[in-house]
Amino acid sequence: MTPAASMTSTRSLSYIALFAAVIAVFGLIPKIDMPFGVPITLQSLGVMLAGCLLGPRRGFLSLLLFLTAVALGLPLLSSGRGGLAVFAGPTAGFLLGWLLGAGVCGWCMRRMAQARGKALLAAAFASSVIGGILVVYLFGIAGLMLIAHLHFAQAGLAMLVFIPGDLIKCAICAVLVHSVVRGMPSWRLDRD
Repeated sequence: MTPAASMTSTRSLSYIALFAAVIAVFGLIPKIDMPFGVPITLQSLGVMLAGCLLGPRRGFLSLLLFLTAVALGLPLLSSGRGGLAVFAGPTAGFLLGWLLGAGVCGWCMRRMAQARGKALLAAAFASSVIGGILVVYLFGIAGLMLIAHLHFAQAGLAMLVFIPGDLIKCAICAVLVHSVVRGMPSWRLDRD
């Protein structure tokens, strides 16, 4: 391996670990419990950021690292939850949706990587909505149907409570992505 390739590999691993840690830190912020067993947390913002800033592969890998640590019992989810039991509860669909959600956020950002200024804000917002809301909600609804035994309409209606907060997270993600790209001109959104 050439020194440049080794440095790129080390940098990629560092970014993957960094964003897994960011998502864990977002779990320290107290959750808001909902009656159907799925809490409102800030960790979905980390999913959006990982995908938008790292790209599809590294965004996916950062969530895979995070969820592997959770499965091994580390209390990284909001309110110190961890272990295999969280993958058998009502949040299981959302957790699995985070993996693909980060990948889709990254894929969308890669397609719009040439955007700058206000166009970059719009691209990051749209990518966050597509990957961080639509994809994650799709898995979340499926999880609620399978685990909580809700009908599709019930699970879909339950998601309505999350939309305002998640749209705010998408806007925050867009501002942060814009700030990173503006503050670090060498940051490339088209690589993975």
